[in-house]
Amino acid sequence: MNFIFKIILLFSKLPLRVLYVFSDFMFFVIYYVVGYRRKAVLENLHNSFPTKSPEELKKIEKKFYFNFCDYIVETFKSFTISSNELRVRIQHLNQDVFHEAKSENKNVILLAGHVFNWEWFNVLATIIPQENSFPVYRKVQSGFWEDKIKGLRNRFGNQPLEAKEVIRHIFRNPNDGNSVYMFVADQTPHVSEITYGLNFLNQKTPVFVGYDKLSLRMDLAFVYCEMKKVKRGFYQVNYYRIRPDGEKFVEHEVVKKFHHLLENTINKRPDNYLWSHRKWKYQQAIKVMEE
Repeated sequence: MNFIFKIILLFSKLPLRVLYVFSDFMFFVIYYVVGYRRKAVLENLHNSFPTKSPEELKKIEKKFYFNFCDYIVETFKSFTISSNELRVRIQHLNQDVFHEAKSENKNVILLAGHVFNWEWFNVLATIIPQENSFPVYRKVQSGFWEDKIKGLRNRFGNQPLEAKEVIRHIFRNPNDGNSVYMFVADQTPHVSEITYGLNFLNQKTPVFVGYDKLSLRMDLAFVYCEMKKVKRGFYQVNYYRIRPDGEKFVEHEVVKKFHHLLENTINKRPDNYLWSHRKWKYQQAIKVMEE
């Protein structure tokens, strides 16, 4: 494992223009030779966009694999890329939401989806006024790769938290506007954890509700992160404050609004979403659906 990781580190030190040559080769292998999860990708696309023609879905599928391969090499690059380079490559729009939350003495819950490239998101910690930035990650079985993933998320002053620890951490620490928690919030819950679902991309979709429960118990600032791929290697992130319709949030309001915003983002550029994951495999385990 250590030998493989050393190769990855050497690979990550190459300029991105060289890494994108590898990405083009990887696309050919994954798409035409291996056919990595193509059946799952096409099924997800077909179910999500039932009115699109086979030709339109095929075009989205092919663009997705291009973006997916770019995501892989960009993730490798994340181990060594500098904060200065990431600041050039990612434009952070509407940063006022962070100053607003700090002035209100409210910690920030950032909600992002699996839209490329969420792995470059961590450089935000070098820009915002909050001192503490906590990327949330899911534990992996390998202790070796667990350590490497934590190291990756630990860059730029971040303090990574495993998903099962984050809720307890939020409750135990002061809600003083000085902390930001970064969720990739469209993860698929384990079948044993599914309690709620909603209609997302024309499908019954199991969803996490942990961050939604936070909205009922604490006065936090919830912010949606809209990722946009401007061109190869360059992105924009726009931040939108999620506010309650009434005086305060009601149950499932945040989770509904987040998925509505994410669906709008995906509809703009569907090829930038991670279609290879099996988000809808536990549909029948949903105990309660949105009204």
